[in-house]
Amino acid sequence: MRVVRINELIKREISDILHTRYRDVAVRITISGVDTAPNLQNATVYYGVIGEVKDRADARRFFAREGEEIRMQLSKRIVLKYLPHLAFSFDDSLERGARLNELMDSLEDGPSDSDTEERGDLA
Repeated sequence: MRVVRINELIKREISDILHTRYRDVAVRITISGVDTAPNLQNATVYYGVIGEVKDRADARRFFAREGEEIRMQLSKRIVLKYLPHLAFSFDDSLERGARLNELMDSLEDGPSDSDTEERGDLA
């Protein structure tokens, strides 16, 4: 249970660091989760990116460049016996969820005129 609380704390603090200190760069980045090892030595930070493939690549480079600085900022906010080393990993679940919502919305709208013409259902 302790690791779950630490995951949420790290997630919240990194998100706050990104959106205060790196506001211009991190405007498209969302921290979707953190998975800390039971020994608290390592943590994987999952992030999503709103935008295009180029924005994903920019975010990856940003975390590669600023990851240690983010960890240093985190160490000033969180007091733990061991502050985990951070690895940043792209999480595409936000995009998959958005795509599923689009598909469900299109089903709710019903078939379009072109769909009924293709099936030959016109009265």
